[in-house]
Amino acid sequence: MEIIRELVRSSEPTATALGYFDGVHRGHQAVIGESVAYAHDHGLVPAVFTLQQSPRTVLFGEEPKGIVTLSEKLQQLERLGVERVYLIDFRTIRHITAEDFVRDILLGCFHAQHTGCGFNYHFGSGAKGDGMVLSQLAQQYGITETTQPQLCYEGQPISSTRIRGCIAQGNIPAANAMLGRPYGFCLPIIHGQQLGRQLGFPTLNQRMPVGLIKPRFGVYASVVTAEGQRYRGVTNIGRKPTVGSDTVTIETWMPDYHGRELYEEVIDVRLYRFIRPEQRFDSLTALRHAVEQDAEQVMAMPYDTQNGAEGSAGVW
Repeated sequence: MEIIRELVRSSEPTATALGYFDGVHRGHQAVIGESVAYAHDHGLVPAVFTLQQSPRTVLFGEEPKGIVTLSEKLQQLERLGVERVYLIDFRTIRHITAEDFVRDILLGCFHAQHTGCGFNYHFGSGAKGDGMVLSQLAQQYGITETTQPQLCYEGQPISSTRIRGCIAQGNIPAANAMLGRPYGFCLPIIHGQQLGRQLGFPTLNQRMPVGLIKPRFGVYASVVTAEGQRYRGVTNIGRKPTVGSDTVTIETWMPDYHGRELYEEVIDVRLYRFIRPEQRFDSLTALRHAVEQDAEQVMAMPYDTQNGAEGSAGVW
């Protein structure tokens, strides 16, 4: 997949989906999937226009927490069949009007013959452009356009904001259902304090990226992909109050894994169900007993080791 970070003119015609696509949830997938299908049917390059940072960061100085890292977002776009991503710095286009965006960027730079967006997409200076404006301008400049209607889950619209709320509350099944895939992390393994190893359950340690929404602190049932295999995991996310740590870490024990050390490797951990809140124990013995109980609960859950990491929220 080609990633373009500057506004340069394309020599190939494209079908370009528009959006920030935080999380690449089911609503985003509908927008992108329609443009990819159109591209394949009409001999165009399937492309996505997205931003390097949230507009709220530039406009209001806010630091909104993302659902996935940029790396994972790009991986998901590629899995959906996108062949080109225009990853543009919002600061370079913040003052461009809606019409100038369609004429000079969508048509002039991306050579778009088709475009698509979600029902709540806004663009142009002051966010004055929406789906209706895009449709009108696209028709004016000879571009076909599709605005996707909202998708709902349990009677309410699917949105990145709603998914972030579910993650923060520990409602992982709902987050997974709206994402259309398991929520989790694909991060390098770092050296920890070796406490788990001393207690008899060696853990994989990962550092929570600063820019991501933090899940509810506690213990989760998870699926880990390591050395080409999937394993059930017991994942603790939090600050480890029993040992007095302030750093937010992700620690995962795989009871069935007996392979080599995985330090520095990038390992995929997917969450499925919240088990219990993080808590402070009076002793390391009490901590070990709690982890053993967590593992018993996780290992007793029905699980398909072949499809778990790729399945829906219902694999547990």
